[in-house]
Amino acid sequence: MTKLSLLNRRQALAGFGAAGFMASSAHAAAPVHAEDFGVIPAFPDDQTRAMQAALDAAAAQGAALILPSGSIFVRDLQLPGQLTIEGVPGATQLASWNGGRIAQAGNISNLVLRNIVFDARNATALEGDALLEITGALAVTIERCSFTNSPATGLRIAESGVTVSDCDFARHGDAAIHATDNHNLLVTGNRISDCGNAGIRVWRSEPGADGSIVTGNRIAKIDWRGGGNGQNGNGINVFRADEVILSDNHIADCAFSAIRLNTTNNIQVSGNLCLRSGEVAIFSEFDFSGSVIANNIVDTAAAGISMTNLDSGGQIAVCTGNIVRNITPLSVVNPDTRPYGIAAEAEAAITGNTVQNVPGIAIAAGNGPFLRNVLIASNVIQASNIGIAVSVADGAGAVHIANNIISDVRDHAVVGMAWSDIVEPDLVTNAGRFANVTVDSVTVGRSPRS
Repeated sequence: MTKLSLLNRRQALAGFGAAGFMASSAHAAAPVHAEDFGVIPAFPDDQTRAMQAALDAAAAQGAALILPSGSIFVRDLQLPGQLTIEGVPGATQLASWNGGRIAQAGNISNLVLRNIVFDARNATALEGDALLEITGALAVTIERCSFTNSPATGLRIAESGVTVSDCDFARHGDAAIHATDNHNLLVTGNRISDCGNAGIRVWRSEPGADGSIVTGNRIAKIDWRGGGNGQNGNGINVFRADEVILSDNHIADCAFSAIRLNTTNNIQVSGNLCLRSGEVAIFSEFDFSGSVIANNIVDTAAAGISMTNLDSGGQIAVCTGNIVRNITPLSVVNPDTRPYGIAAEAEAAITGNTVQNVPGIAIAAGNGPFLRNVLIASNVIQASNIGIAVSVADGAGAVHIANNIISDVRDHAVVGMAWSDIVEPDLVTNAGRFANVTVDSVTVGRSPRS
């Protein structure tokens, strides 16, 4: 075949493609405007019936639904699938009529919500618990939306595949996002503040694979109005959900933890900035297995990073490359919390971390007999009461300490403990007294003062 014939063939194919595109575009349905169905913005009455008619018509025509600017009062809209609903950025508001849930989508697919404000208008009660509920849905995208002023939850997602991106959540009595039993959930680039009990919850009714990714969000001012000893007051809470990634989130001013993992498997917690946590900043607790906690910054918390509860099956963790500093002397929300930088109990490697300014123990291994196979290596510890504390109580398992640098300790560099009592103040020199402990190359010094 000649070069000319090749060019002619390509030109012909390109022409067919362009013609097909033009034909497809010509048959695309024109957008449906909600005002054409009697929706009147800023009209102070229930417009649910008109809005539902507009939704159903747009979905039937395969067209996008365009909402006007202004407040539209509705109650329990049923969102169909195969539909894009778009408002005017910052100006279109779906407001709760008479305290009811604003909308729900159940057993649908391919729904896009964009540039819509969901506002409960500070209703004293909210039927349905959330402003928007997504259940049993696939391929749902919620982007550049806002959820505000709910007495309960902003967005509830169950048994669905949803992407929530670039949205704002503020002033919710319970949680900004409560997600249960989902698959391939992506929560990214959102801004969350002023919530009563939680920022983002990723839960499952039974332990199992979940695969959610929570990344690049800003979360702040999370209270614990529901009380308890850790189930509330967390920026991100993962419960029974496995194979979850939590990365590059900025989390500040949480009553309890910035990130709390409970009964999880194969979780990655990396690159998060955790500021001013009222209890343990990053907590992997109870029956967990396989937590990687890496390259996070914890600044100001009642305790830094914890990987504990061997008594409940908690084991297998890597804690590496983290900065933990400025631990507070006590926790207002949980007075039983003792100040420490990093703590682990079973099958854990604590390596390459920098811990500074702890009015307690910088790095702790084990509690009583709950210690098994912990490595503490190549960490830098400065300005703490105790550098490293290791359980040497009866029944405690193996721990190896190697190549750590410890400076400016106020009390002891490396100690052996039986529960809360120091039974060996110089474990570097006297490690041979305890069969479960080996110590190699600990450098203890004092920083030069200016």
